[in-house]
Amino acid sequence: MTIDAAEPGSSASAVEEHLEYPGGKVHLFRGGEGAPVLFLHAAGGAGRWYEFHEALAGRFQVIAPDHPGFGGSDTLDDVEGVDDLVFHYVDLIERLGLERPHVVGASFGGWVAAELAVARPDLIGSLVLLSPAGLRLPEHPVEDLFLMTPDQVVTALFSDPARASVLFSGEPDIDDILAAYRDMTAFARYSWAPFLTNPKLERRLHRITAPTLVACPTEDKVIPVAHGRRYAELIPGAEFSLIDDCGHAMHFERPAAFADTVTEFLTTHTADEPSGVSR
Repeated sequence: MTIDAAEPGSSASAVEEHLEYPGGKVHLFRGGEGAPVLFLHAAGGAGRWYEFHEALAGRFQVIAPDHPGFGGSDTLDDVEGVDDLVFHYVDLIERLGLERPHVVGASFGGWVAAELAVARPDLIGSLVLLSPAGLRLPEHPVEDLFLMTPDQVVTALFSDPARASVLFSGEPDIDDILAAYRDMTAFARYSWAPFLTNPKLERRLHRITAPTLVACPTEDKVIPVAHGRRYAELIPGAEFSLIDDCGHAMHFERPAAFADTVTEFLTTHTADEPSGVSR
């Protein structure tokens, strides 16, 4: 099935697909042509094709799955933690026939992307981590979104609250509320204890061999910029970039700046012959 891009004013489209797994289906969007980019979403933003997806799809083939339990994906009983998500995405890469795709992960998805690149460096062409979670820095604690009111979540995620309408409906109906509750339930399943961290990850980041960009917003109120800097320090050869004038949800708040930064990096690390993908 083909659906219109979610952002107002966009005339582009993406293909919606479902993959059958034992115990349920996994939902994904696919759009664009070229070298494949696997985009792993944050705690929010599942189930839709956004402006930033479309911007990347102008240069790459973007594959944007919903993590099990999020968006349009069923909860899979055997995917219980981030370690299970890693093997889930190893399987997805192989099932889709992606040859060393670029992997881009945002926040929680950045943590998953980093763990994937640690566990299977041979599968990853290049890596982009957007304000990634996953590290434990006691001197720079991560904010707990579970303890915030909806208004506090908006203030935490966006430097300009007016941009929050991209991600949050102004007057959510019952379906919006139930979808958000389901996503947060899945998020808690993967990240509750220990909260948004793998204490062993720091000492494993040296295993990443893919060219890596770590990009953080200057006004992140959820995951301090120090976390991104630590990732960049520990991943061999990693580049570090700051995106100005935006909060944690930078790819929603400043999609063009996000896309320009990521596209420039990925283009530099794309082979002359695009990686193959079977449909």
